[in-house]
Amino acid sequence: MNRPTDPHKFTQASSATGTTEGYMPGFANDFETEALPGALPQGMNSPQKCNYGLYGEQLSGTAFTANPPERTWCYRIRPSVKHSHRYKKIDLPYWKSAPCVDPDVISLGQYRWDPVETPDGLTWITGMHTMTTAGDVNTQVGMASHIYLVTESMVDDYFFSADSELLIVPQEGRLRFATELGIIDLEPKEIAIIPRGLVYRVEVLEGPCRGFVCENYGQKFELPGRGPIGANCMANPRDFKAPVAAFEDRETPSTITVKWCGQFHTTEIGHSPLDVVAWHGNYAPYKYDLRTYCPVGAILFDHPDPSIFTVLTAPSGVPGTANIDFVLFRERWMVAEDTFRPPWYHKNIMSELMGNIYGQYDAKPQGFVPGGMSLHNMMLPHGPDKNAFEGASNSNLGPDKLENTMSFMFETRFPQHLTAFAAQEAPLQDDYIDCWSDIEKKFDGTPGKK
Repeated sequence: MNRPTDPHKFTQASSATGTTEGYMPGFANDFETEALPGALPQGMNSPQKCNYGLYGEQLSGTAFTANPPERTWCYRIRPSVKHSHRYKKIDLPYWKSAPCVDPDVISLGQYRWDPVETPDGLTWITGMHTMTTAGDVNTQVGMASHIYLVTESMVDDYFFSADSELLIVPQEGRLRFATELGIIDLEPKEIAIIPRGLVYRVEVLEGPCRGFVCENYGQKFELPGRGPIGANCMANPRDFKAPVAAFEDRETPSTITVKWCGQFHTTEIGHSPLDVVAWHGNYAPYKYDLRTYCPVGAILFDHPDPSIFTVLTAPSGVPGTANIDFVLFRERWMVAEDTFRPPWYHKNIMSELMGNIYGQYDAKPQGFVPGGMSLHNMMLPHGPDKNAFEGASNSNLGPDKLENTMSFMFETRFPQHLTAFAAQEAPLQDDYIDCWSDIEKKFDGTPGKK
């Protein structure tokens, strides 16, 4: 089946796999897919001659000796050494990498931003605006958080990051990620993961487009351990979708931009690099529908830690302490008895950056709007504002469903440093800290007072 993308035309695998056309179900599976019959070798990886005159090439996402290894065998029209020529350094002033500590910016504090407006003339590359950085891209630890603002498709223009995998959370508009391994269409209420080293082009299907990106420098995202929860609920592996093989065979001048150790370089080639006709392996992009996330929680009393809502986690070298957790707060029932149901007041060793996809967040009824973000850095206190506290303290505790709400959190073990854009250009709510100023002292020494 052909899936045309004007002015490009893909030849895509026609075999039906699973129930979602164009995608294969499963998380970290060993997939195999071919866009032309017989293009994928059977019983071996590197035959002396590949069918159709293709070149065999391995894309490795881990060291060869990692257990298990993450790798994909690609059978392509040209080896990717033909997609690399002399490089020229370029500047993308709004896309920053850690360490990025601006001496004129104060990252100590509680911060919240209104949605950033989307100006015209921005592509996926030029529209990436970094809000925070953490860790060190050169030693492959930590992360960066970004807002993407996209109004124009990349035309004969491609990108890959040698630094990181990207977790993409749309908030407005629809995008197409045309990758070496297939096509992913993405819209709000879905997420996508683009692995390190994979070449792709981003097109606007319905704009303007705005969303959030977590750039993961460390170990790749995986499903969290469920422990006593067992095999079901939270994010189920079958709901992750990897694309089937799709390729372009186009002879046209093209540009590839590479992010490498926080710097950006371009190279000019004479053809499309999206020329993988068949592939098999477990190192691939995928998408996930957040509406399939099945939350679990307290059914008698007390509010569990927000880690119970973890969708994906990127582990660190410290057991139980993530390089990044991706946490989802979506519609759910609240039924706990004699319990303060919103998130309680707390200080956390982890740094928490939140974004609102749609609706109202229960701990902040006002001010935290769709498209907005907030940052509560490590060991800085935060929690409900007065209205949320009073409402939760005095409400009738019958079963109550949180409706029309979807927010998320990028949580990391590292402090997150604001960029100059986040501190000086993004629509920062200067009065956010004041949302706690009218919380009243209730203590008067009277025993039994509540």
